[in-house]
Amino acid sequence: MPEEKSPEPTQDPQVAEPPEAAEDDEVIYEPAPDELQLTPRALIVGCLLGALVAAMNISFGLRTGWSIGGSLIAAILGIAFFLILRPRIPFTRLEANITQTTGSGAGTMASAAGLLSAIPAMNLLADEGRDVPTFGYLELTVWGLSVAFLGVFFAVPLRRQLVVQEKLRFPTGTATAHTLMSMFAKGDEAIQKARVLLWFAGGAAAFSLAAYFVPQVEAWPIQEISWPTVGEAAGVSVFAWLAGHTFTVYVSPLMYGAGILIGIRVAASLALGAVVAWGLVGPYADAMGWATEASGGMSKWILWPGVAIMVSDGLTSLALSWRTILRAFTGGGASGPTKEAASDAQPHQIPNAVWVGGLALATLGTVIIAQLVFDIAWWLTLIGVAMSSLLAMIATRSTGETDINPIGAMGKVTQLAFGALSPGVLSTNIMGAAITSAGASQAGDMMQDLKTGRMLGASPRRQLVAQLVGVGAGVLVAVPIFVLFDSAYDIGVDPTMPAPAAHSWKAMAVILADGFGALPPMATWAIAIGAGVGVVLRALPKLVPSTKRFLPSGLAFGIAFIVPAFYSLAMLVGAVLFLLWKRRSPGAAEKLGFAVASGLIAGDGLMGIVKAGLTLLGVPTLTGGGGGH
Repeated sequence: MPEEKSPEPTQDPQVAEPPEAAEDDEVIYEPAPDELQLTPRALIVGCLLGALVAAMNISFGLRTGWSIGGSLIAAILGIAFFLILRPRIPFTRLEANITQTTGSGAGTMASAAGLLSAIPAMNLLADEGRDVPTFGYLELTVWGLSVAFLGVFFAVPLRRQLVVQEKLRFPTGTATAHTLMSMFAKGDEAIQKARVLLWFAGGAAAFSLAAYFVPQVEAWPIQEISWPTVGEAAGVSVFAWLAGHTFTVYVSPLMYGAGILIGIRVAASLALGAVVAWGLVGPYADAMGWATEASGGMSKWILWPGVAIMVSDGLTSLALSWRTILRAFTGGGASGPTKEAASDAQPHQIPNAVWVGGLALATLGTVIIAQLVFDIAWWLTLIGVAMSSLLAMIATRSTGETDINPIGAMGKVTQLAFGALSPGVLSTNIMGAAITSAGASQAGDMMQDLKTGRMLGASPRRQLVAQLVGVGAGVLVAVPIFVLFDSAYDIGVDPTMPAPAAHSWKAMAVILADGFGALPPMATWAIAIGAGVGVVLRALPKLVPSTKRFLPSGLAFGIAFIVPAFYSLAMLVGAVLFLLWKRRSPGAAEKLGFAVASGLIAGDGLMGIVKAGLTLLGVPTLTGGGGGH
């Protein structure tokens, strides 16, 4: 499922409902003392599958703001691979856990390294002529490793309190453990899920490649339909008007898969937001002369209320979670007698010297790269690391209780703090907050894996090794793919790569640096109204639960102001199709829905890498020009 960390507008948005967890979510498997666990084959397969997830998350995240966790994909494909291969030494459940942990660590690097948010936000500022540093592959790689390792080591000392003593649910981690056990018990089901995932990935990839050469199969040219006419100027067709406001027909396996994952409520919220933003607010601002060409036109003007909705939604959610925040510092009581598993024995625990030393090295690496590349003073970086450690505590507890990692909102809080500590310095504001975001992101991901491992009797020490290896593999794949996309597309400007999370980070930094006076005409009022809408959409369902079914998701509603309307509508199509499938065949939809969605996203997303390469090479389409979406 998308991680609520995932729209980075938000990674605070796991806008999808958390997976169901069993009532008895303690230890469900007692491994044999000599059962294989940390093996080269488990690590290699985990790295390969995690790298695949990291790669597709770059394409997916730069289009939607969300990213996908790698745990379930790595578990499904890893187990199926060895069931088909039938090695002489059988693949074990603990090896599957290592594969899943490694894949999870690698898959999250697209978001943890800031490649969906902070880094493209910096590039957007540079494109505007702002005085911000530039960076390349090597700098991004070292940066990604440093900040991700911070989060991994932040999580280690929290395991005993949150996982062993308090037994927090960590719904995704719990669901992963039960899914893994189910796949081992029903080998045919694991192979079926993998087969479905791969078939849909292949179909999506083939369609996506065809769309490069014949863009019309993906983006229907409805603007060429001349009837009926609308508006003051005779001869302007309704379809031309709709296409001019990004309401066009867009056939996208990736967006259909995203619609399956986020669910009908969030998808409908996106569609409603698209109608309001691109059909009402934007045209009105344009007609009133507020969306001037000098300020970037209508699409740039509506960014401001959209960002305000997302930010206020996230901050309100954080404020309403004050009990969770309080428990992060005071500790919660144990949920029952602590059952000591074999994996809790001292030889399996992570020594204090390991996580303390690892944290020190990661901090040193972060300080050095922040100073040399982003020109952030060492003491400001240390403040960022300290804030990251505190917010990682909040993030992991929130993840454990709700499956939502509110790193988007916490990133904005950190931006406010750095706006006061280093006023007017855009790079410090964004990259300082990125430290916090990365630490909270990776800590939450690591704790989900530790929950899965606890339930399966896995060694935390070996899981730590798997997570670190996965982080390394993920960053080595995610960074070059981001660089490829950055070369092929104008990220954040090109409507096919809108990078909504990056615009959220950039907007906050610009307001803190320049003040509201530098905004386009009436944008300040739009921000105020948007902020109010975000607060209401988040707070009202919490205060009056009966209203939730009638109100849209604030986060999704705000994202629709940033991404083209055809993306939001395409995700709604995916959600509706899945809803129809569930009503017709609920068992099959429940069992195979995740595999279908992951296949669609993986095939289309990975083919996006190929299409970026074709674009750079100047390979023409069959209709002339240089490549479609």
